[in-house]
Amino acid sequence: MAPTPFPLGVALDGAGHHPAAWREPNSRPADLFGPGYWTDLVTTAERGLLDFVTIDDSLGIPGERHGRPDEAVDRVRARLDAHLVAARVAPVTRHIGLIPTVTTTHTEPFHVSKALATLDFTSRGRAGWQARVSGAPGEAALFGRRPEPDLSAEDLAEALRTGVWPQALRDLFDEAADVVEVVRRLWDSWEDDAEIRDVATRRFIDRTKLHHIDFEGRWFSVRGPSITPRPPQGQPVVTALAHGPLVYEFAARSADLVFVTPTLADGPAPVLAAVAEAATAVGRTGERLRVFADLVVFLDTPAETGADRLARLNAAAEFASDAAVFAGSAEELADLLVTWRDGGVDGFRLRPGVAVDDLAAITDRLVPVLRGRGLARTAYPEGSLRGLLGLPTTVVNRYATA
Repeated sequence: MAPTPFPLGVALDGAGHHPAAWREPNSRPADLFGPGYWTDLVTTAERGLLDFVTIDDSLGIPGERHGRPDEAVDRVRARLDAHLVAARVAPVTRHIGLIPTVTTTHTEPFHVSKALATLDFTSRGRAGWQARVSGAPGEAALFGRRPEPDLSAEDLAEALRTGVWPQALRDLFDEAADVVEVVRRLWDSWEDDAEIRDVATRRFIDRTKLHHIDFEGRWFSVRGPSITPRPPQGQPVVTALAHGPLVYEFAARSADLVFVTPTLADGPAPVLAAVAEAATAVGRTGERLRVFADLVVFLDTPAETGADRLARLNAAAEFASDAAVFAGSAEELADLLVTWRDGGVDGFRLRPGVAVDDLAAITDRLVPVLRGRGLARTAYPEGSLRGLLGLPTTVVNRYATA
C-alpha cells in the first residue's frame, strides 16, 4: 500500500518560540511589526505546500509565564494582532490555511464571529480559529469590565500536575465553550442562499433565510442573526491547544481539531487515550476530533547542527516549553513524525525555534525528505482548509429550512 501524506502545519510566534530567537543573524528584529516579515514567513510555508499556519496571540505581554509580570527586556515584549496579520497575508497567498489565535474571555462572540467570517471570505475559504482563554489577573485589568480571576500561576501549575482544576479555571473553559457555540450559531444564522441580489425586484436578501440564534447562557445572551453572510466554508475550522483533561474536554465539546503536546519519552499514546476519554465524557458525536501533535523544532543547517544551535540559544536566554523539543536532522524528524503518525496522531504542528531559520529548514529540508517517502504532497488541491485537513467540506446549516 502506498504511503499517505499527513497534514503538517507550523505555529508562528514573533521571531520564534525560543526567547533568544530575535537575536539570531537572520531574524530581522527591525521588521517584526511590519507586513513584509509576516508575508515572507507565510509564503515560505506555502512554498513548502504546508496545510496551515497558526499565528499566536495573547492579551498579555509575550514571555510572561502564566501571566506573571516581569521586567525582562532581553526578549520580544510586544506582538501584533493575530487576526489582523492573517487578514494581511490572505490576499498574497492562495492555498495555505490561516488560523489566528483569538481569545474568548474578554472578547464579544458577535465580533469574533464577524471577524473570522470576514477572514474566510478574504482568504476564499482558508480561515480557522485557535480559541484561547485568558486567565491572568493582569489581562483582566487591561479591560476593567470583570473581576480579576482568583487564579495564580501556582494554581495553574498545580492543576496541570494533579489534574484537579480550580473552579475559576473551569468557568473560563465553560465560558469559552459558550463563546464557540455562539460563534458557530452566528455563522449558520444566514442560510447559504439568503443573498438574492436581485436588482429588478430590489431585494438583496431573503429575510426568511436569516435566523435569530436566541442564545441565553450564564455569561451573555445573543439574539442574532449575524450581519455577515455565512462563510465560504460554512464553518471555519475551530482549534484549541490542550495540555490536560479539562482542556481536552473543551476541545471535544467545541473544536474540530486539538493541538496536544506529547513527550518524547512517552510518545502520543497517553495523550490520545486521554483525548478519547474526554470525548466520551462530554458525549461527542458525529465527526471525530482530530488530534495534532506539537513539537518545537531546531533543525540542522549547513552551518550548525540543531542541537548546537539550541545549546547556544539556551546559553543566551532561559527556555522552557510546554511541547517536546526536537533538535536534529530533517531525516530524524521525519522518522519521529512517522512513528507518531503510526501511533495514531492525525497530523502535526511544528513550532520553529527560530522563525526564519527553522521555517526555511522545514520547507527546504524536511518537506523534501517527507516527499521522497510519499508523505508530503507535490501540489495543493483546490478547495478549502477543511478539505486540506480531511474535514467534511459540506457542513449542514442547523437553521436551514427544507
